[in-house]
Amino acid sequence: MQALAWHAPHDVRVVDDAPRPVLRDPGDAVVRVVRSAICGTDLHPYRGEIPGFTPGTVTGHEFTGVVEQTGADVRGLRPGDRVVASDVIACGRCWYCRRGWHYQCAHVGLFGYDTVVGTTPFAGGHAEYVRVPFADVVLQPIPDGVTDEQALFVGDILTTGHTCAERGEIRPGDTVAVVGCGPVGLMALLSAQLMGAAQVIAVDPVEERRTLAAGRGAVPLSTGDGLAERVRELTAGRGADVVLEAVGTDASLRTALDLVRPLGTVCAVGAHASVAMPMPTGLAFGKELTLRFAVGDPISSGERLMELVRHGRIDPTFVISHRMPLAEGAEAFKLFASGAATKVVLLP
Repeated sequence: MQALAWHAPHDVRVVDDAPRPVLRDPGDAVVRVVRSAICGTDLHPYRGEIPGFTPGTVTGHEFTGVVEQTGADVRGLRPGDRVVASDVIACGRCWYCRRGWHYQCAHVGLFGYDTVVGTTPFAGGHAEYVRVPFADVVLQPIPDGVTDEQALFVGDILTTGHTCAERGEIRPGDTVAVVGCGPVGLMALLSAQLMGAAQVIAVDPVEERRTLAAGRGAVPLSTGDGLAERVRELTAGRGADVVLEAVGTDASLRTALDLVRPLGTVCAVGAHASVAMPMPTGLAFGKELTLRFAVGDPISSGERLMELVRHGRIDPTFVISHRMPLAEGAEAFKLFASGAATKVVLLP
């Protein structure tokens, strides 16, 4: 089968003879991929930011498809069902899973991400077929009236952005600032509006992203000197009630802490990995801030978010800038990494 595999930083290649996956465990399913996408998280190994990433890893954790086979223990799914996969792999049965905390599962994994998350590597969705473990937990049926592309976002970035907004505890009438208006940040923006934010401020250095945010009713601001002052001007001198940080760098988190008002909340959903950020504890203490970190959980949130999509409350597909064949996956990575593409959907 055809698949897209990581070999080295800035080196992903299409492989035409990758082994087609088979059922290994009774809880497995094999899914024929219909749509997959490149996520900002995929760029960390692409840019060489994850030492020890295994060459030959099939990438991708955002995909929809059709069930081809199911193991003997899989319940509620059958061949022919349209499904979206959670990016997070979890057993659904352990102490953490029973409490809805699937990212903390003892068997946690992430498709196409080697052993960065968990200890077991799982081939990803940038391929024609994928083996899905714990299939009746990880896969969610796609209802009639929802397209494969719409459902694709429920498996990761819509859920991630919505989780960020929820954990920010937005109240009706709040001013919310979103730091980083890539795909996840734009989903957080939409979610903040659904939760009653009176004003959403979209902060990003890329003009195209600010334009997308403005098209959804946000106030677009660029990064740089004077940003905090401009936010205060929009909030009667206070700062944003809630700041949603969707980048994952020390600089973006510091920006979020600068923009939030005293007694406000910052929720960070960018994939942070720093071990050396100089935390401005004096600022955080003086403002009496609440700082949270969040990871999206499609297993817990996917069903209700799918309903929002099905009933037209959210259509996440506006962020798609490119649709490309899987065979052009290497070029798709280049476009996305350079910022020339907002969101790339791959078609096997």
